[in-house]
Amino acid sequence: MPSNNPIVLLRERDGQRYLPIWIGAPEATAIAYAQQGVEPPRPLTHDLMLTILTTLEHQLEGVDITAMEEGIFYATLRLSEGIEISSRPSDAIALALRAAAPIRATDEVMEVAGVTMAIEDEDEVERFREFLDQVSAEDFQEGQDPPGASG
Repeated sequence: MPSNNPIVLLRERDGQRYLPIWIGAPEATAIAYAQQGVEPPRPLTHDLMLTILTTLEHQLEGVDITAMEEGIFYATLRLSEGIEISSRPSDAIALALRAAAPIRATDEVMEVAGVTMAIEDEDEVERFREFLDQVSAEDFQEGQDPPGASG
């Protein structure tokens, strides 16, 4: 992004809403490595987390983006045997990608922070990129529509 703040853009599986989550650069790198299948010579933190889980015979069943309060997102790691652990969304996403676990957002989070965009052609994609260039995390305050969003 032009502001040098990386963003994770989650897309609704059966809809047209997107969930933009601003993250830090190290977390963006961890997510990008997982997406690209990069295996560093020594395990990174999220690789270590996955190794710990599997060594302890647990598996990551999924990640839930559970809330957004004062512009800050919150997530939960759902492990086997009903274990739930609070997490930052960026760490949860980085771990989910490594574990091939589903990532979900609650309906409440999507209502508050989801952005509806019909991405059907290259012009729409470019307009969406322009939209993202004009917003910041502060624009996604609870109960407000971000600038240029339609819903």
